[in-house]
Amino acid sequence: MLASSEQKSRFLGRGDIEVSFEFFPPKTAAMEETLWGSIRRLEPLRPKYVSVTYGAGGSTRERTHATLARMLRETTLKPAAHLTCVAATREEIDEIIRDYWDLGARQIVALRGDPPGGVGERYEPTPGGYVNAADLTAGIKKIAPFEVSVACYPEKHPESATPEADLDMLKAKVDAGASAAITQFFFDNEVFFRFLDRVRAAGIDIPIVPGLIPIHNFKQASSFAIKSGASVPEWLGHRFESLDNDQETRHLVAAAVAAEQVLGLVDQGIAQFHFYTLNRADLVYAICHLLGLRPAKAFTETKEKAAS
Repeated sequence: MLASSEQKSRFLGRGDIEVSFEFFPPKTAAMEETLWGSIRRLEPLRPKYVSVTYGAGGSTRERTHATLARMLRETTLKPAAHLTCVAATREEIDEIIRDYWDLGARQIVALRGDPPGGVGERYEPTPGGYVNAADLTAGIKKIAPFEVSVACYPEKHPESATPEADLDMLKAKVDAGASAAITQFFFDNEVFFRFLDRVRAAGIDIPIVPGLIPIHNFKQASSFAIKSGASVPEWLGHRFESLDNDQETRHLVAAAVAAEQVLGLVDQGIAQFHFYTLNRADLVYAICHLLGLRPAKAFTETKEKAAS
């Protein structure tokens, strides 16, 4: 059922709209500059939280920890740390969880994680480690009262045998203590709404937050989709046809596609959104503007003083 004009007006004037942003920790000085430029650009929009991705291996974990610590130290943002089960024992992961709590983080995005060999390889739990995201969520909740978000898959996790098995896993995560689920990105809103209907019919009542990825590069986005099991509608490919060497037009088309998708979700009463920023702010900022989000007054005044 479409939202009423009154509801739509309320949404587009901020109303109950909530957004969150995902960043990944930088590998180089140049990437760090890009990341923090994007964080500063989006911070005034007062997101509900921002998440920082995490991968197996010591250097990646350290970069996630360092990015999280700097956010807590230098910004007003509420950071959420990603955490996976890959390549670590329970004791090692439990130590990371305690470190995050001591650092001041109060939210974790709990994920099983991809196999060490990459997407497409068979996943095997680490000996002595957490088995999956439900197991990890339960472990987190035993250590400290974190708010735990988990992943869900409108088009089924690539490794799930059936959509029903996929919903069973989501239910297990909820039973373990997850308080919200963020979807894998999707390009067709009907995919999300059909999934949401199945989730509710299964008795799962936590917030299901659509994860959206602005298309800066169509080939790259299509590659991400293939690896993650997300479909790419034929019409979407036509939108970006012949634009490989036309960055300016490609950016305009990307903005139009993103606006169409997010406003279509708002029309159906969706009020929470999670953006996979790829550490780039401009397109996400524009989408948030369409949603009625405006910079906080304190940030605007600070910027005006700095310019005077």
